[in-house]
Amino acid sequence: MKVLIVDDDELVCDGLKLLLDIEDDFEVTGIANNGMEAFSLCEKLMPDIVLMDIRMPDIDGVIGTKMIKEKFKQIKIVILTTFKDDEYIKEAIKSGAEGYILKNQKADTMIESLRAVSKGNFVFQKEVANSISSMLREGHKFDMSKFNLSQREIEVMKFVADGLSNKEIGDKLFISDGTVRNYVTTILEKLDLRDRTQLAIFYLKKIN
Repeated sequence: MKVLIVDDDELVCDGLKLLLDIEDDFEVTGIANNGMEAFSLCEKLMPDIVLMDIRMPDIDGVIGTKMIKEKFKQIKIVILTTFKDDEYIKEAIKSGAEGYILKNQKADTMIESLRAVSKGNFVFQKEVANSISSMLREGHKFDMSKFNLSQREIEVMKFVADGLSNKEIGDKLFISDGTVRNYVTTILEKLDLRDRTQLAIFYLKKIN
């Protein structure tokens, strides 16, 4: 798969390129130093995955992600950064990023994360996932009118996003876990989502 590396640190770019080039299934087709350069290279190179830093001069990674996703929805974007800031995480996901991982992880873990994203999965490092869960518990209102979801389905979706099991959700709502399972299946069908992880990310993207 073709990868575009976006980072304003030349050493980081060189290191990532060396790391990816030794893998048979990756090809680094370009390197950019900010979000605008990344957008321009996406037009020329059409990479499969963009490995995007957050803090960069001129156009940062969040805006760059939004620009790319608005025109090239098929391109997968994984944020790779040293910053575990809740606002960055939230804005990156809302902008369309499929992954948010930190630079302190092992090389093998990063490689597997990129492979997972290429298969259509969302990937978030444990520390980032914990931040997402915390944000989901903040009690934001959800506009259900756009998606034909009932109030009960919204409640079930929020509990799924919080990481609760069907039994735990059932206990909170005083319904059986089988009924919860049916609700989850219906929600996934209505939103055309594959699994509970995608459902949690959908919820984070759409909350007001």
